Amino acid sequence: MTPSIPQPQPQSAFSNALAGQVALVTGGGSGLGAAICRVLAESGAQVIAADIQLPQAERLASELTQEGHQVRAVSLDVRDEHALEAIVRQLEEEYGHLDILINNAGTDVTVAIEELSVADIDRVLDVNLRGPFLLSRAVLPHMARRGHGAIVNITSTAAKRAWANATAYHASKWGLLGLSHALHVEARPRGVRVTAMVVGGMQTPFILDRFPGTPLENLQDPRNVAEAVRYVLLQPEGTVVPEMTVIPMRETSWP
Repeated sequence: MTPSIPQPQPQSAFSNALAGQVALVTGGGSGLGAAICRVLAESGAQVIAADIQLPQAERLASELTQEGHQVRAVSLDVRDEHALEAIVRQLEEEYGHLDILINNAGTDVTVAIEELSVADIDRVLDVNLRGPFLLSRAVLPHMARRGHGAIVNITSTAAKRAWANATAYHASKWGLLGLSHALHVEARPRGVRVTAMVVGGMQTPFILDRFPGTPLENLQDPRNVAEAVRYVLLQPEGTVVPEMTVIPMRETSWP
């Protein structure tokens, strides 16, 4: 018997799946962050698209609001400890609860290690690792007090293997994977789910602006990853997915 091929679920199947939940997405103005904002909003969540590039987040929020979704844009630099603590306090006060945190904001510098400055590696580690730590630390007590919540950290295949001229990026993503698993151990007994999303190459400016010659067929649509994030969030309360790998069929940075 030929096995049947699972068919994609129609969008209407998820239209209210996250209704009543509030989600904060960093780096939400473009690329994967924008795709995650869209998918969560289409699923009924109230979404806060946070980005250091506020105009990008505002354009996305305006577009999704016109489509009937609940999305707002906020300016946020994930390197700013006080700003991160303030946005969590603000959202808790305004909405009464913050249910989902997506640590998506990321940056990179592609140079050989002898050309890598201290300022550059500090910046990459601050955005990719320190920022998720600070935000997770800020939201966890609130989520734990309510006994539910979800934190998804967007890491990378760069957290599983290494290639040349990416020292800072590898250090940050290996660190984020470790942080995610450690946070999972602490958060799970308190009812909070933590997932590390190990993501392969995507058709986003993050790759295409730096490596314009990359064949598009080797990259995945960021919406595919966003839907994997939604899948993790929709697991029953008694289940947690500590780690998920989502790569394109023709991924070149993975065996």
